[in-house]
Amino acid sequence: MRYRTIGNTTVSAVGLGAMPLSIEHRPDEERAIATIHAALDAGVTLIDTADSYHWHAGEEGHNELLIARALARYGGDTSGVLVATKGGRGRPGDGSWTVTATPAHIKRAAEASLKRLGTEAIGLYQLHKPDPAVPWAESVGALRELLDAGTIRAAGISNVDTGQIREAHAILGEGLVSVQNQYSPAVRDTEPELWLSTQLGLAFLPWSPLGGISRSSLDGPSGPTSVGTAFHRIAAEHGASPQQIALAWLLTRSPAVIPVPGASRPASIQDSAKAAELELSEAEQAQLEDALPGSS
Repeated sequence: MRYRTIGNTTVSAVGLGAMPLSIEHRPDEERAIATIHAALDAGVTLIDTADSYHWHAGEEGHNELLIARALARYGGDTSGVLVATKGGRGRPGDGSWTVTATPAHIKRAAEASLKRLGTEAIGLYQLHKPDPAVPWAESVGALRELLDAGTIRAAGISNVDTGQIREAHAILGEGLVSVQNQYSPAVRDTEPELWLSTQLGLAFLPWSPLGGISRSSLDGPSGPTSVGTAFHRIAAEHGASPQQIALAWLLTRSPAVIPVPGASRPASIQDSAKAAELELSEAEQAQLEDALPGSS
């Protein structure tokens, strides 16, 4: 496993997106815990979660509690594992997602997440999405208060534009360490945020990083899966999976990139973790970029 940094913390270059373990069509708990353990066995030291990663109403924190149980049951050393959680979104239980990023809600949510994770402080706490009903500076100000109180050790923001990154950076300074936006071979409209994050020294954590290669867990059970792309051809040459090639390509985009692919079974995260060891030549990178949607 290769490593990258989030703030002052060293983590694996590929993380685990734990959302599929708790939302619709989730596996049973034994398989979910086996998936987390497989990630740890593969050298993954970043686990991405959120208080809203659950299926039914009244299950807030399902994914956080699952991760806490999995870490407690793991036989090896977990002291180097960074659990990054998020607050500011909700799930009423009908499949929809809500946004609530008032300062009071963010602070209550962070305290609840801390209790569920069972740690002295949350290693990385991210504002899940800007709330159009709340001034951005007020939402980010809640992260500042959580940092000052020691509830969280580092702050991040998610689903943001460049202006919001700059404003959050002005408010949080070195306390801001990450940006988590959707980014994948199929979805590259957040490249300005990637370049700004790189410039500011912030980790960039692509969510749904396999878009264009595999369907996202957000797409439900019947979304299309691509075949026969340049990612598939180069994968065959490397004896690797197309998913590994996609993640390896993301890692070439910037040293700030740390993808967090989702997984709902051990084999999936074991496969994804191997991407950190893949080396793509400049010619291969060029072939992949030429084949991306929208490339001229």
